[in-house]
Parts: sequence; structure tokens; C-alpha cells
Amino acid sequence: MYKQLIRPILFWFDPEEVHHFSFSFIKFIAKIPLVPALLKSVYEVKDSRLEREVFGLKFKNPVGLAAGFDKDAKCYQELSNFGFGFIEIGTLTPKPQDGNPKKRLFRLKEDSAIINRMGFNNGGVDAAVLRLMNNKGVLIGGNIGKNKLTENEKATSDYLICFDTLFDYVDYFVVNVSSPNTPNLRALQDKEPLTALLQTLQNQNLAKPKQKPILLKIAPDLTEEQLLDIIAIVNETKIAGVIATNTTISRNNLQSENKTETGGLSGKPLTKRSTEVIRFLSEKSNKAFPIIGVGGIHSADDAIEKLEAGASLIQLYTGFIYEGPQLVKEINKKILENSL
Repeated sequence: MYKQLIRPILFWFDPEEVHHFSFSFIKFIAKIPLVPALLKSVYEVKDSRLEREVFGLKFKNPVGLAAGFDKDAKCYQELSNFGFGFIEIGTLTPKPQDGNPKKRLFRLKEDSAIINRMGFNNGGVDAAVLRLMNNKGVLIGGNIGKNKLTENEKATSDYLICFDTLFDYVDYFVVNVSSPNTPNLRALQDKEPLTALLQTLQNQNLAKPKQKPILLKIAPDLTEEQLLDIIAIVNETKIAGVIATNTTISRNNLQSENKTETGGLSGKPLTKRSTEVIRFLSEKSNKAFPIIGVGGIHSADDAIEKLEAGASLIQLYTGFIYEGPQLVKEINKKILENSL
């Protein structure tokens, strides 16, 4: 129904406007008595064999919603009705910011892809916390970044502000230094500044009465040498794991007319590369840390490939937009069939 009826209508309109409309609609129908229960009965797969314990947290299933979809924690409760095992909110920054000028979100229909140059648009971490206070049992990841005007030399303070502010309201943290849409942000992926940033956050974490898992989200455009550096940094700082991968700046073999737009590319063109990165990290580290696999998951088979490559959990974003909520159910059923 989604791909045949709903998606064609939605795809007639501007993607960013459709995103806001969809949130309003989802929140509206969730207020109708019995609708949340109905959605769960349709999309949720309940089975103890789907449960995962990863970096000390118990997930009811391994399929999550990636950061960027619910940046401001406005709809996580309602989105959980579609069968997700966890929801990652953000990227959040200390201060509210508008992000980059519109138009900044583009569908590449022929490629089943999206290009975005949103630029960490969000209402700030304090506003998100007010919404997270009303959480009713959704496992939440908090994706954190720096404000656009914060120089890289002072970026650590931005990450610390977000970390401390969110600490009591999320289950795990994700350090985002891999978005291509904030000037010079990816420079923080270099070994020396990245090690310093993660070690500072980990020291802050260790000072808490109870620690929260910290993960690093990396770009798919890193070289093998850089990926080996990531493994060394994870081992040195003892963070909980890695999310592989963020969007790519590559534009290889695209067919759509929007392919020349600047920003991060997500969707099917990323499927192979993100799986390669997962496999490389898993094999070269000897499975030393958990990996959340994300990037180009548009089918249950895509998800299985990520898990077999070494991912402990997976996340959807563009695939959820193109394939619809049925994809969550299909993946969980396929995992059960494959006894993964």
C-alpha cells in the first residue's frame, strides 16, 4: 500500500515539506484511540530471538531508526509504533541553528537515494531534553555535534555540553564528526583531534556514577589506513563501538538529474560501500567492538548482508522513506528465518 499509493503522492511534493507533514500526520493519528496498538500489531515482530544485548543495553530487536530522521526528538514515541527496536535522535547541537539555506534536501528517484545538505538544523539540545522527559520506554540514542560557528579547536566543549545535557535522557551516545554538511567537521576525524575528543568524552563518562555507551559515527569515504586508525582509536579510548556509515560525498554511477547537488548522499548507492566498511572494521579488529550498520538498507537481504558482515545492529533512514514501514517487519522476519 505504501509504495503503490502513499509514496507516489508524497513524492509529488518538496521532500523537506513532506517530512514535516508526515511528522504532523503520524503524531495526529497516534492520538486516536487504538491506533498505536493497531500500528504495532501490523508492523511489530515480537519474538525473544530478536532480542540483542549490545554494549550493555537490551534491544527488543536489532532494527533501529538512524539519526537525522527525528532530529529534535519530536516524534520518537510515535515512530516506535512501526516496530523499531530503538530510535536515534539528533544530530543535536548546544545552541539552536537553522542549518543551511533551503532547498537542501533532494530525492534521486532513479537511484533510490537522497542528497541532503541540512547542516545540523535543530532546535538545540535543551529543547530536545524537554521532549525526552516524556519518553515511555523507547530505547534512545543521542547523536551529538557542534554548532556551525564553533571552531574545531573549541568543538570539544560543544560535544561536552550536549553529552552532559542529554546524559540522563538517552541510553547511548553517538559522536558525529562525519557529516559533510558542516564546514571542516570531517577534519575532526583525523587521528589526533578525534582521539582527544573521544578521550575527553570518555573521561567525562567515567566520572558519572553510571556510564553510558559512546559510539563514533564514521564516513564511508575513509581510506583503509584511516579505518585502521579508527580501530586503534576505539581500542585506545575504549568507547563502546562504531556506527558505519554516514552519508557519502561520492557521486559514482548516479542516474538522477539531482546527482550534482552538494551534500551527503544516502540510499542504495551506499549499500555496497557501507557493507565493505563494516566487514573491514569487523575483520581487522577481530570483532573487538560492536558495529551498528547503516547505509543503503532497502530490503531484508540488504540488512542480512550487514549483519553477516559483522554488524550487531542496523539502522534505516533512506530505505524507510523509499520502502515504507513494512521494511522494518520484513527485516525482523528475515532475521528470524536466518536464525541470526
